[in-house]
Amino acid sequence: MRIFRKIRAGVKPALMLFTQLLVAQSLLSQDFGSYSYKMGQTLYYLQNFYLDTVNMNKVVEQMVVRTISELDPHSAYIPAKDVQKMNEPLEGNFEGIGIEFSIIMDTLVVIAPIVGGPSEAVGVASADRIVAVNDTVITGVGLTNERVFSLLRGPKGTKVRLSVVRKGVNEPLSFEITRDKIPINSLDAVYEALPDVAYIRLNRFALSSMTEFIDAISNNFKKQRPKGLILDLRGNSGGYLGTALQITEQFLKKGQLIVYTEGAHLPRRDDSSSGMGFFIETPVVVLIDEGSASASEILAGALQDWDRAIIIGRRSFGKGLVQSILPLNDGSQIRLTVARYHTPSGRVIQTPYTKGDREGYYRDIVDRYARGEYFSKESIHFLDSLSYTTLVNKRTVYGGGGVMPDIFVPHDTTGYTLYWSRMVRMGIVSDFMTRYIDKVRAPLSKKYKQFDLFNKEYFIPDDVIEELVAYAQTKELPRDEEALLTSMPLIRVQLKALVARNLFNSGAYVRIINEWNDPAYNKALEVMGNWEHFHREILGGG
Repeated sequence: MRIFRKIRAGVKPALMLFTQLLVAQSLLSQDFGSYSYKMGQTLYYLQNFYLDTVNMNKVVEQMVVRTISELDPHSAYIPAKDVQKMNEPLEGNFEGIGIEFSIIMDTLVVIAPIVGGPSEAVGVASADRIVAVNDTVITGVGLTNERVFSLLRGPKGTKVRLSVVRKGVNEPLSFEITRDKIPINSLDAVYEALPDVAYIRLNRFALSSMTEFIDAISNNFKKQRPKGLILDLRGNSGGYLGTALQITEQFLKKGQLIVYTEGAHLPRRDDSSSGMGFFIETPVVVLIDEGSASASEILAGALQDWDRAIIIGRRSFGKGLVQSILPLNDGSQIRLTVARYHTPSGRVIQTPYTKGDREGYYRDIVDRYARGEYFSKESIHFLDSLSYTTLVNKRTVYGGGGVMPDIFVPHDTTGYTLYWSRMVRMGIVSDFMTRYIDKVRAPLSKKYKQFDLFNKEYFIPDDVIEELVAYAQTKELPRDEEALLTSMPLIRVQLKALVARNLFNSGAYVRIINEWNDPAYNKALEVMGNWEHFHREILGGG
């Protein structure tokens, strides 16, 4: 049965973090006019009096880029040619033919057609080799992702012809595909981690995330809502504030503050829960790490301030600034920081920065590793002046640089070696596994109709690992016996996860990685399995 009511009307999903603001009339002051006039004079003199011809477009571009670079590290200039590409991941779709692909030996190989996309509709299949697009041969040296995008993406309703080589078929196959909107999912995985406990991994807060969230729970828990929920936001760098508000209020009572924002030119704005959430009384664990930022920190900070969830993992990134999209006349955009956001207790979680020093700001994540923050809670120090109190049980929490979890779990380096890392980074694993899966897809698909059986029975044969190592040697990565011994368990599980992703979906990949030896995930299971104890010990509640 369907377990969710209609989402409350009136929610504006794309406000604040990425929105368009009109230039306020008050900006047109005498000082502003003077600044504009001075810049106009400078450009006029360059164009009309300089001894050589000046590329005025380049001059203006450089002026804008340099000016924005002197501000905070999250304000940015986006050239017109990059606007659509920058917005696609958050808007949740692009227009094209709908395939996941890889370039192997200078050939475009279909990893899988996207479910519901136009390629799937006409019969394009996994392992197909696309050798020509609109009668133009594309195999050969120099084939890049950018060229593939330029050939296959295009406006909805336009057509493209593909020539495809398929294993077992003597002649190339021809497909005519009508481009359409292709969904980009923001939800990587949902499954039952424990009896009646849902695990959900969200990779960003996109326009479609709330719908994905509801549909995932509805489809996987048809009889009743889950009695516990693990929300994995590790590596989730943020997205739309409106989406973060929608998801956060699923766990909060009516009137509870989620976040408030304010800036020099923007008055304080409070966003509070409607009280129509589906999990207001449900035990919740939130997983975060140093890659969790912005909208992820809004959710984690709000639930922590209300003593509503147990936060597990490592200190989050620390992005507490709000950007708005300001359009320019040539189609380019400025993403300008316009406000700070505060958690319900009043915390500002923005990591300190020096204006203009973007390199130093982003180097802080590397410095955290060097300081031992990934491995020891005791290496992390907060100033007493940045202490705040949670709103229900009066626990001490800190602002001034990310959300500190309630339960710290150190970074796990089990099985990692330089040899394995290089093999992954050089693309050796990806190339090899694409070809391996191409050979075994048919028999494995026939044998394993369900993921649970695959997860229980399948393992990577020794000869496959030997073939991988031999292939790496052809790519000038010498065999390293000691590293292989150390990394072998990790290699086996990651290769198995790659096979699972190809046979089933990305959720199968996530589940295998989680269940192998993920300390934060295992801690979340422990907490959920003994919720009353941990709730009392960590949150101070009954």
